[in-house]
Amino acid sequence: MLTLLPTPIGNIEDISLRALRVLGDTDVLLCEDTRVAKKLLHLLSERHGLVHHITEFHSLHSHNEAEFIDRLTTDFFDRNVVYMSDAGMPCISDPGALLVAWCQAHGVPYTVLPGPSAFTTAYAASGFMEPRFTFYGFLPHKGKERESALEMLLQERWPVVLYEAPHRLEKLLDELTRLAADRTVFAAKEITKRHERFFKGSPEKLKREITGPLLKGEWVVVISAGERMEEGAALSTKEIESLDIPPKQKAKLLAKMTGRSVKACYEELING
Repeated sequence: MLTLLPTPIGNIEDISLRALRVLGDTDVLLCEDTRVAKKLLHLLSERHGLVHHITEFHSLHSHNEAEFIDRLTTDFFDRNVVYMSDAGMPCISDPGALLVAWCQAHGVPYTVLPGPSAFTTAYAASGFMEPRFTFYGFLPHKGKERESALEMLLQERWPVVLYEAPHRLEKLLDELTRLAADRTVFAAKEITKRHERFFKGSPEKLKREITGPLLKGEWVVVISAGERMEEGAALSTKEIESLDIPPKQKAKLLAKMTGRSVKACYEELING
């Protein structure tokens, strides 16, 4: 059997009693980085009395996930197998989805433990009142692909949640100052950790406040919806078709607006 096990995103005390019990019964541990996993197991043993018998560790990360899964056989899961993220929830901006799909295709039983997730924690801390939001994860790092993705997200009807690395946070705030200066931005740094900090205001205000050493750490950024979207107004289909974004992204927007399939909207755009 396979168990997907989330791990604390910072504070070690966020581990659950159920996760400790499962780790105590684990035979094989799949993890992004074996060094990180072994360090976490040591801390859990030291601080929470975890006793485990894991001797078999396998590295399973975004660069080798497909290759690893191609070598799997169903008898591998005759033992208690756990997949554990370095931090946070498997399959949420972390590997794991291909492994779940393989288990579904081959009839292997699996379960998922609930646990820490940075984007839900950040949204709860943001103070935004909307009952829905769009989670995107990491933007493309650079170039036209990044610009197009951000422009598309700024058309969403609800607040947008992003993950951002410390060396790209300034760039994101510059982009938001240029593209959406009137939006409210909430930025959460090092959630649950010792240096956790929250910032909220315009992109320009946050750029002034978050400088130097404050930039260090992992960030979750929540961007408010634009005024037109918050009031329930929508772009017309002509306005969407005129946007300078890739056809696939236009098709997704048109599908949301019209209720048609993304494929139909895409084919219509391509065929003129």
